[in-house]
Amino acid sequence: MKEYEIPYGKGTQRVRLPEEKVSQVLLPPVTDRPRAVEALMREALDHPIGSPRLDEIVRPGETVVLVVSDITRTWAMFDKFVPILVDELNRLGVPDENISVLIATGKHRLNTEAEKEEILGSSLYHRLKVYDHDPATEACVYYGTTKRGTPVWIDKRAAAADRVILTGGLSPHIYAGFGGGRKSVLPGIAGVETINHNHNLALTDAIGGGVNPDTSIMRHVGNRVSEDMCDAAALFGPDFLVNVIVDANGSFYKIVAGDWYQAWEQGTRDVMALQGVSLRERSDAVIVSGGGYPRDISLYQGMKCYAPGAAALKEGGILIAVLRCEDMEEPPEFFDSFRYTDLLQMEKDVRANFTVPFYVAFYMCCLARSFTIILVTEPENFAAARQTGALPVATLEEAWRLAGQRLAAAGKTDYTINIMPYGGDTLPLGGEDAPW
Repeated sequence: MKEYEIPYGKGTQRVRLPEEKVSQVLLPPVTDRPRAVEALMREALDHPIGSPRLDEIVRPGETVVLVVSDITRTWAMFDKFVPILVDELNRLGVPDENISVLIATGKHRLNTEAEKEEILGSSLYHRLKVYDHDPATEACVYYGTTKRGTPVWIDKRAAAADRVILTGGLSPHIYAGFGGGRKSVLPGIAGVETINHNHNLALTDAIGGGVNPDTSIMRHVGNRVSEDMCDAAALFGPDFLVNVIVDANGSFYKIVAGDWYQAWEQGTRDVMALQGVSLRERSDAVIVSGGGYPRDISLYQGMKCYAPGAAALKEGGILIAVLRCEDMEEPPEFFDSFRYTDLLQMEKDVRANFTVPFYVAFYMCCLARSFTIILVTEPENFAAARQTGALPVATLEEAWRLAGQRLAAAGKTDYTINIMPYGGDTLPLGGEDAPW
């Protein structure tokens, strides 16, 4: 027997397992010697991918809109790299008064002034004009229709600028494959009609089919949500992109800059190199953690480990998620979605009023139909956990006893276990029927 320690909130949970049954402990690589953001930015700006340098694109006196993500993406540390970009624009003859920041809220709530300052840092917040995107159709300009029939409406302030530069963090995404890049346009600064039509592509064409299997984490080729986002971005035509990649320790790993598609596409390969871990085999049980606080502050945040965990699991296997969830039911829009007892009705309502929290709740309900999910969390969360289809327990030891009973009842004595202590930052690569 060997003891394994798994992150849980600001502490850990421990479990003793038969070592010969543990197929693999999947750990994300981290940057051994993080480089300074200034050096990474200089390298990215001096060697843009698929694009001329900024000094060949931006002319003195032009107006520039910088698109940045909202408060939910502060892990990308805009306050560290966007000031360097602004200094470069100043050097090229674009004064502060010609630069504005458009926060790519999509359909998210507006940011408070304090949150805007947190996103950009105090100095830049007070230097530049900062706006939240307005997805109302009357606040947008129409650019045409994508090949999949999505009407493309884009924020008027971005449309009116001489130059638009997309910035963001590039990481895996549950149904768009990867974040960053074109997501700054759609959903970031797109109209509500555009967002709704695009996001519904994450579901099958036929009602009752549920989640479209091609719209999955770490897949963008053949992913119609992502490809539709790219079509929308192409119609709009951003002038430049800067995307950052951050490792599991919160250090800058790489910065890509240049053409909005080519630089982003290179960045997706860099993410796979950073977070991808070769999977020996899918196992009968997976123990996965979001990585502790703040990644497991709520179920909405913590469930980001579910898809990677499921990718390392055999069909019908047991997923043990280790998530403290001190704010279990935040945000309400997400947790209220678990009121359904009829999955088909839930799917119909997701199609009628698609929001990301609603979709994520539906996705979790679908997972609970495919796998046994045991959730290690605080006792006060047990009733809420049951609403999601999970079996709640207070300790990882208790979770393993329950899993062991189920494996024994199924007659599985040759079972295997995969362990993912930092599931939100680990992407299993390979394995039978892996989606990437």
